[in-house]
Amino acid sequence: MTIDRPNAIALAAMAGLLLFCATKSFGKDIGQWEATDPTVRVWYRSLMQPDNPEVSCCGEADAYWADEVFVRNGKTYARITDDRPDEPLGRPHIPNGTEFEITNNKLKFDRGNPTGHSIIFVAPTGYVWCFVQGTLS
Repeated sequence: MTIDRPNAIALAAMAGLLLFCATKSFGKDIGQWEATDPTVRVWYRSLMQPDNPEVSCCGEADAYWADEVFVRNGKTYARITDDRPDEPLGRPHIPNGTEFEITNNKLKFDRGNPTGHSIIFVAPTGYVWCFVQGTLS
């Protein structure tokens, strides 16, 4: 069996994507954990994606408070409400008010939440890793 060039390129791209997706953790640790309560630090580091329990939700560098949660047209959305400075957390800036759709497979509710805030874990591309409901009212 021979594979023509376009198919070989597509197969190589798919293999690269699979390798990227199979990585255990995407979060970055640049010292942002130093000022974090140890209980919260352990919680962040232990969260795994609900739809892929072998992969981390990432960490504080990917976490934003999103205390405004609502349903529109049958879909769940979370709005960023995080007023913490981004630089100490080592994360890119996402403006408050930015909305993300939260698909059911990204809802994480099996580990509690010691922060009190609803938290969305977002990749720099805008991909939602996980969403954890908070306890603030």
